[in-house]
Amino acid sequence: MASKPNDTVRVAVVGMGIGQPNGHALANNPRGQVVALCDLVEERMQSFASDLPEPVKFYTDYKEMCRDDEIDAVFVGTPNQWHVPIGLEAVRNGKHVLITKPLADSEDAAAQIVEEAESANVVNMMSLSTRFDNNCRYLGLQARNGYFGELYYARSRSVRRNGIPAWNLGFIKKGGGAFRDMGVHVLDAVWWVLGTPKPISALGTAGAKFGPFGRGYGFGREYSEEIFQQFEADDYAGGFINFEGGIGVQVESFWASHQPDEFQMELFGTEAGAKLSPLTIYRTEDGQTHDLTPEPEEQMGSWDRIANHFIECILDGIPCEAPLRHGLSVQKMMEAILKSSEIGEAVSID
Repeated sequence: MASKPNDTVRVAVVGMGIGQPNGHALANNPRGQVVALCDLVEERMQSFASDLPEPVKFYTDYKEMCRDDEIDAVFVGTPNQWHVPIGLEAVRNGKHVLITKPLADSEDAAAQIVEEAESANVVNMMSLSTRFDNNCRYLGLQARNGYFGELYYARSRSVRRNGIPAWNLGFIKKGGGAFRDMGVHVLDAVWWVLGTPKPISALGTAGAKFGPFGRGYGFGREYSEEIFQQFEADDYAGGFINFEGGIGVQVESFWASHQPDEFQMELFGTEAGAKLSPLTIYRTEDGQTHDLTPEPEEQMGSWDRIANHFIECILDGIPCEAPLRHGLSVQKMMEAILKSSEIGEAVSID
């Protein structure tokens, strides 16, 4: 379904939260145009529309929006539980689709959207700000060039001291939670840097030690007891994933904790190691240890790189680097860790 290279991709943005940075990037791309917004609250659309370069249509019904022939592609930036219903409506109407992380609120839903998007022959892509970050892409490129030798182990984690998001109940209800919200970033990124190896099994732990008790809610917002009582997700999760070839990954995600904020990836290779933030390479040469702090040559904001790649896939027909099928693989790993926590034993990953 690739169009002529000099065409413009007309995009609708659903959800005025994460939809805003993605929408700005799409609108600012020379070959992109945001032509419609969709949200349940019109005031949120009006606020965002005032920052866009051109007038846009407003929709409160995503099904009606997806039937609009003047829309080529849809960005889905809603809570997890709505990613698949909206994505399915988009691809069934022949729209290309870009979906924020995670792909879905369950493995079955993720599998359905992948199957239908691929059958519809539309560009389908995940919006992953960490994977498309300058430092992460640098590590991935070095790994693919063999700089680290054999990458055999990694640690990846997202830790917040007070950071439970509850401005939309989708975050804290069943299908939400810390691991699907933030753990997905560090898990997807480290899996991609490692070369997307096949996962074999996972052992995990998860729970809610802060949210149900009115603690750990950050971002300067106040919440009521009514909100706390509706908390039905994890506010922490962690585990270990075994991959084909003997690779092991430890992954952790905390919405709230008595620990400092941290967002980190650490790589262990036979020739060198690395960490993501600050970007550092560790090597030993002639018996001497060296800590290197490279500066990636390719500098571009994550949102801009995501928008540019999505548009190139549509207009130029280049292969997508982050298809929804990748989102399904990560979803399987996340669900395996959460299931392992429930049953108290390791879970095989198909």
